[in-house]
Amino acid sequence: MVEKLFTVAYYIFVAALTALGLLLVAALFPIDGNIQIKIVKSGSMEPTIRTGSIVIVKPETSYAKGDIVTFGPDTKKDVPITHRITEIKGTGASVRFVTKGDANEDADMKEIARSAVIGKVLFSIPYLGYVIDFARKPVGFLLLIIVPACIVIVDEALAIWKELRGGKQKTEIHEA
Repeated sequence: MVEKLFTVAYYIFVAALTALGLLLVAALFPIDGNIQIKIVKSGSMEPTIRTGSIVIVKPETSYAKGDIVTFGPDTKKDVPITHRITEIKGTGASVRFVTKGDANEDADMKEIARSAVIGKVLFSIPYLGYVIDFARKPVGFLLLIIVPACIVIVDEALAIWKELRGGKQKTEIHEA
């Protein structure tokens, strides 16, 4: 019974490790025009989206009042902002959005051009951004990805070695 629980826990661990690795890769290498993962670094959208959450963002052809969107540059120095559209001004190519964080009293001072919008927030996962942000750092990558991956590899190698060794013993018994 304990061995079954250990096996289930092991496979859950491997699945979580794989999911974290895939999320890290998706967050590190976003592809324009596709779904992207962004980390929320401020509390301006609380309680709807908490600080440290990840948001799954998808570009849309049009946006409506009330949509939560992520916009702005995404560089080492600049972090994109996730706010709600409160007003739409203009039409066509000259459309601009007035945005506001749910926790903010006032709307953002600067209107957002359509071209600055990365996409609409599909959903968010609280606190996972802290883990991904930690995994982006060398120590975090080592502790969250490399060490567990090595444990899995060593465990699988030992299982294969035991299986091969067990097969060799069976062959010796049959020959005797």
